[in-house]
Amino acid sequence: MSNRWTADEIPDQAGKVAIVTGANSGLGLITALELARHGAQVVVAARSAAKGEAAAAEIWAAAGGAKPEVLELDLGSLDSVRRFAGEFSGKRVDVLVNNAGVMMTPQQKTSDGFELQLGTNHLGHFALTGLLLDAVERSDAGRVVTVSSNEHKGGKLDFDNLHLDRGYSPRGSYQRSKLANAVFAIELDRRLRATGSPAVSVFAHPGYSATNLQSSGPTGVAKALMAVTNRVVAQRAARGALPSLYAATAPGLQGGDYYGPDGIGEMRGFPKQVKAIPEAYDTDTGLRLWEASEELTGVRYLPTAGRTVG
Repeated sequence: MSNRWTADEIPDQAGKVAIVTGANSGLGLITALELARHGAQVVVAARSAAKGEAAAAEIWAAAGGAKPEVLELDLGSLDSVRRFAGEFSGKRVDVLVNNAGVMMTPQQKTSDGFELQLGTNHLGHFALTGLLLDAVERSDAGRVVTVSSNEHKGGKLDFDNLHLDRGYSPRGSYQRSKLANAVFAIELDRRLRATGSPAVSVFAHPGYSATNLQSSGPTGVAKALMAVTNRVVAQRAARGALPSLYAATAPGLQGGDYYGPDGIGEMRGFPKQVKAIPEAYDTDTGLRLWEASEELTGVRYLPTAGRTVG
């Protein structure tokens, strides 16, 4: 990796199929645009078809090539996740970027009764990845890129209170969901290696990047504070997308690698390999989260690589 790696260094992606969740705005839109700019056939996965179509038009105008495909995906609905994954039955997916998420929302539930931030940020992506893994493994070098956050460092996974029915806080819930992303990415890597899968699981975080997450999720004082810090502290979203783009495209990555900005506190800068907190690498934590996620979603990754039920 160069010291100042940029999207200009993305290798040719011609012939590759890349799914980006939450590709209608923010980091997801930039990720999809750059993948398309370098030749990938991009699938814009968006909760709103109208917003997805607008993003696809923007991507096509900037990148040319094949027009991005738009498919509705609500990660807060397992029915939606299953419908989306069904579109790829028998097909190949080279890159799956688990990018979409919600941030520091008031206490809410998904349509399946999960706490909103855990349900959207982790459980929806857990189910999606499991149901798409056959397609990813049809690629000679498939990648699953999960977007976590530096906020995962404050997260705690209490398996007796996984949905925070007791002691809910918007930030605590967000931190926990981002820790779950990290634990999932590492545990998925373990399982892919154990089955001899050609696919790899890596993860990334954008540092502090100015996106619509800070305005669409938080409320009250937190929202007002983030409006200020977005202007004076945060880096541009285009820079924040670089760790995910590096994880999705750079040659020679190892499963389980984690990438974030190289600046002080991993808040800003260019991509570098970083480390998650020790709990993210704990095998018992990985197993417990995996088993809980399978039970909650009904999506079970079978021992043979790529085979799932649910």
